[in-house]
Amino acid sequence: MSFLANASTASPYWPFVVLGVSVTFVIVAISVLRLHAFLALIGAALLAGVMSASLPPDLKDLDKGKWLRAVELVTEGFGKTAGDISIVIGMATLIGMSMMNSGAADKVVRRFLGAFGEKRAAIAVLVSTYILSIPIFFDTMFMLMAPLAMALTLRTKGNFTLFVLAVCIAGVTTHSMTVPHPGPNAMVASLEVDLGASLYAGILVGALAVGLSWPIVRRVAARTPVPLRETPHTPISSLTAALDKPESELPGFLSSILPVVLPIALISLASFWTVALKDAANGKAWAAFAQEDGFRQAGYAVEFLGNKNIALIIGTALALWLMVRQSRIKGSRLSEMMGPPLETAGVIILITAAGGAFGFMLRNAGVGEAIRMATAGSGINLLFLGWLVAVILRIAQGSATVAMLTTAAMMQPLLGDLTCNRMYLFLAVGFGAFACSWMNDSGFWVVSRLSGFTEKETLRTWTVSLSIVSVIGLLLTLALSAALPFVK
Repeated sequence: MSFLANASTASPYWPFVVLGVSVTFVIVAISVLRLHAFLALIGAALLAGVMSASLPPDLKDLDKGKWLRAVELVTEGFGKTAGDISIVIGMATLIGMSMMNSGAADKVVRRFLGAFGEKRAAIAVLVSTYILSIPIFFDTMFMLMAPLAMALTLRTKGNFTLFVLAVCIAGVTTHSMTVPHPGPNAMVASLEVDLGASLYAGILVGALAVGLSWPIVRRVAARTPVPLRETPHTPISSLTAALDKPESELPGFLSSILPVVLPIALISLASFWTVALKDAANGKAWAAFAQEDGFRQAGYAVEFLGNKNIALIIGTALALWLMVRQSRIKGSRLSEMMGPPLETAGVIILITAAGGAFGFMLRNAGVGEAIRMATAGSGINLLFLGWLVAVILRIAQGSATVAMLTTAAMMQPLLGDLTCNRMYLFLAVGFGAFACSWMNDSGFWVVSRLSGFTEKETLRTWTVSLSIVSVIGLLLTLALSAALPFVK
């Protein structure tokens, strides 16, 4: 231990050793020792704290050992991340469950199929998945859409691979680019970007990246046609049940999509209001109105309703009400149905908060500052650097969420060196976090098992397609940052 202490004190590059050892620990713990991701990330955070050369002192007790301080910082990072994401994640899981059970998700898909026609069924699946997956986690979204992709293949005689990839690239992009998903939600706090602006940027730029990637993804699907196979989860005999369900048994389109659209609208309105008030404070637009008491009172209401937690609670209430009305569920049954998704949310919150603790500890261990010093004067583009770090972490440990949390924490000390709006760094890290998915990613196995793809077929389709969207997303982000840098 004395050797480590001497080395850490002597070398300015010691934080990179801390980073390398702790990330290796995560990889070995998850991939080799088969530890749960929560335990692996907490262990890595503690290891990084113990190995660090120095840690920020406890101002209330300066005479405190470094190891104890490491434990305190881990719990601080864990608590901060959990506080930022817990309510949002819990509400999002309930929205997803309610929309599936009420038939709302099916209604939205049918409406888009009707708009695009069966000949463009793959585009209908792409668009409807993109919209529906804004508040729904990818694993849940794929479980919902995989049977539909199979049923559409039987009905239209289309390319099954293309239907599956439409679900994959749309669902994964929103998972990595938009609140309320845990990774983007935590990045908003780490990179100090506006929540509403991040929502619009993630949705719009993510959609543009998916659209630009679509012609290439079509070629990938054409070159790797996978036949429709019966899986234990979805027997072929029952595949057409969802599409054959009478329209009269489904809710209306507006009520079906409202639990998704309304929270987005409320969060956006709150962000717009905040910008308006800042302009008013600077003597710009709205200055005359800002002094009015009614204007201020309205602002308080808008800020309350547009808070991400309140907006998602409202969306959840609408989704639950729709499910109760549509399925005629009684109170006790409703409580039972909410149990499993909330249990799933609890696991997601633990893993995400542990990832936040790991990233927080790396920042306190000086990793971000070491990166800043190493890249100073090198001319490397910080957006590309953020994307690359996220890709490396994604390949190393599999989780897009952990890659986002860790990268954002590492890049935070470099925010002052950016020559463009930090929103572009948010986008670059988000795009990098879902590239190169392989066998250490749970999403890889969800897609493989539920679609009936072999491991080789999944690598040639899922992995390649996500990497294409990731690269195009990076190029798009770089182009936008050059054209519209918004330098402050």
